[in-house]
Amino acid sequence: MIKKQMLDEFNEQIKLEMESAYLYLAMAAWFDGRSLNGMGAWMKAQATEEMEHAMRFYDHILDRDGKVVFEPLGIKKTEWDSPINAFEDALDHERFITSRINHLLSVAQEHKDQAAHNFLEWFVNEQIEEEATASKICDDLKLVGDSGYGVLMLDRELGQRTATPASGEKGA
Repeated sequence: MIKKQMLDEFNEQIKLEMESAYLYLAMAAWFDGRSLNGMGAWMKAQATEEMEHAMRFYDHILDRDGKVVFEPLGIKKTEWDSPINAFEDALDHERFITSRINHLLSVAQEHKDQAAHNFLEWFVNEQIEEEATASKICDDLKLVGDSGYGVLMLDRELGQRTATPASGEKGA
């Protein structure tokens, strides 16, 4: 059985992962509204991935006889000044999620919860990838600057991404 503090933290993480999905959907809508449909598609795929992350926590809680609790979602921003501004916000958000995963690991270690620790290791590696990807896109957007052609090329490239279930995902 999962300890109360770990349970509470994991339920909070479900909320944060769903807020991540909500944020990325807001970004997708912003991009799609500006005919940057490739970037919008990338953000929609990111939103799907974040929902899958939430479901990993959901399943882990239930597998350990815990109770899943849903809290209201919040979103702070739905408009951006530019594609680079949106992707910089995405990078900042991923850095926040990384800090949360690190916090969860600390709680797992404090409670000697090896099951939670092992579970969270996947997220540690995932966050390395998430931050690196967002950082690369930011770097690319900085390189092209205000070049409409460059932004359109990146839009087409980012539109090639498809949402696929993460390895080890239930039902995958």
